[in-house]
Amino acid sequence: MKHYICLLSILSVLSCGETNKKGQDTEQETVLEKAKRIHEKVITIDTHNDINVHNFTDSLNYTQRLETQINLPKMEEGGLDVTWLIVYTGQDTLTDEGYAKAEENAISKFESIHRLCEEIAPDKIELALTSDDVKRIHAAGKKVAMIGVENAYPMGNDLANFEKYYDLGARYISLAHNGHSQFSDSNTGEKDSVWLHNGLSKLGQEAVKEMNRLGIMVDVSHPSKEAMKQMIALSKAPIIASHSSARALCDHSRNLDDEQLKLMKENGGVVQTVAFSSYLNTEKDKAYNAYMKSILEKVADSMGLEWYTRNQFSSLTDTQKETFMKNYPKVKKIGAAIADKSPDTPPMVDVSDFVNHIDYIVDLIGIDYVGISSDFDGGGGIKGWSDASETFNVTLELVKRGYTEEEIAQLWGENLLRVLDEVQAVAKDMQKS
Repeated sequence: MKHYICLLSILSVLSCGETNKKGQDTEQETVLEKAKRIHEKVITIDTHNDINVHNFTDSLNYTQRLETQINLPKMEEGGLDVTWLIVYTGQDTLTDEGYAKAEENAISKFESIHRLCEEIAPDKIELALTSDDVKRIHAAGKKVAMIGVENAYPMGNDLANFEKYYDLGARYISLAHNGHSQFSDSNTGEKDSVWLHNGLSKLGQEAVKEMNRLGIMVDVSHPSKEAMKQMIALSKAPIIASHSSARALCDHSRNLDDEQLKLMKENGGVVQTVAFSSYLNTEKDKAYNAYMKSILEKVADSMGLEWYTRNQFSSLTDTQKETFMKNYPKVKKIGAAIADKSPDTPPMVDVSDFVNHIDYIVDLIGIDYVGISSDFDGGGGIKGWSDASETFNVTLELVKRGYTEEEIAQLWGENLLRVLDEVQAVAKDMQKS
């Protein structure tokens, strides 16, 4: 079903008829009212939010309305119920020294998430390990945290670490990030056509089997296309793309092409469309960022800060990265406020561009295989959904485009939870045999 429909410009006069059990029309409600009702009712799940361990202390944490795109006050304001907090480690050398350093980083992030849920704010947020946990915690009026691992690199060459991470709460894992890991080639190999494994390594193949056995969802958002195809061929359970969009609309190697999207459907998995501007509309993103570059540099300079572009980031020291990430939200916020007042500012990638990708994927493979993610605090965020406080705007756009309450519930989380249930059911069967 196509979801492209003409939109009336004034929400207050656009109404949607509701019927009671007898089939009679009840009181009419505007699109805005309908969207608010649906948003309040469904469980909203965002599958990818990065974290900084410095925001998980007694004095500085997610109970406060920090500059971060994700925190509890902003989740409350925007009606975001579930946040997948990410244990992310960048790619380094495939050496014991590199693995050890990465492991230290990963464990510190696991510990931070547990600290938030168990010590800092157990009355406000709780860690979920299953779909039943999600529903129970949500019904109790608390926010829900789940854990995804972005890059299996910290696990070194020891498959036993998958069970260790599972026990710490990990429920999806990506075998690679930006750079080839010991497990899998990365999508970044497209840039120079240099591959390490031509898909998965033998260790990576065993890792897929181990994730199936444990009940961990296999995430294909960062690995190469060939690696993704091999994962689907190997996996006995559905897989996910935790934060990827449609390559047909935006030709970026981080997105999935039509062949990959159709494979996701055949596999029974789910594609969590991502609100990351450069993965949604390359032309708009480039024009806006080119305009913003000088503004952000001036803001940073006025604050006495060093400012770097994304392609410089990998060459920075850990201290430089830490300082940059700490100040990035503040500088970006000031820069955006300056740009908003300028008539020369190019249009930003927005919620409409984001839902265009949802429309495309739904039309290609069906509503059952599509979900939603932001990549907040990891580069994500668009006009209209710049942080968790604006989450409602996504639901509003979906209602404008004619999605039903049932479909919106699927997109916001039911599809993802269905995959999690199926993955865990496969694991139970494997553990019995």
